[in-house]
Amino acid sequence: MEHFNQALFLLINAAPGSADINIYIASVIAEYPIWLIPVALIFGWLYGAHTIRQQLIVAIVSGFTGLLINQIIGWLWYHPRPFEMGIGHTFISHVQDSSFPSDHLTFIWAFAFSQLLHRKTSFAGWAFALLGLPVAWARIYLGVHFPLDILGAVLVALSSSWLISQQEHRFIEPLTRLLLHLYQVLFAGLIRRGWARQ
Repeated sequence: MEHFNQALFLLINAAPGSADINIYIASVIAEYPIWLIPVALIFGWLYGAHTIRQQLIVAIVSGFTGLLINQIIGWLWYHPRPFEMGIGHTFISHVQDSSFPSDHLTFIWAFAFSQLLHRKTSFAGWAFALLGLPVAWARIYLGVHFPLDILGAVLVALSSSWLISQQEHRFIEPLTRLLLHLYQVLFAGLIRRGWARQ
């Protein structure tokens, strides 16, 4: 399996003579799409209905749960990144932590998969799920992840989104009420002016 992992990585990984524009585009794809999640979170919370807000909390908690699972996996089984093993070529800087599973993809896909569990947010779920595909390619292309790191992210994201969805009535609903109360206090002025939804 490791031989297949490394061989597939070398097929996707950029060569030293790759055009600068290709490296730049891949770097943008690898680093920035994840910031669409806080944008969606803020926009959805300010203008979405109660059910949308609650589902956003499910999604964000699913994402952080996925990251926690990744940390546990990394403690139990450390897998070095390609540049630590001297395999391929690396075009962006990255800390030396366990490559498996990918944190970037785990967070994006946990957010996406939790949205897919509800009809009202399924469009956003599909959008973020598809967004993860070029991010996955870019992070292999630039040399910071192996292909199996991406597969691991899919499995962790599925697990975390399912796990949190099972706790929606027990944990998410009280958390939503608490956050909604804080929001209504802190943003009372914007709500009164009609710039944000109550």
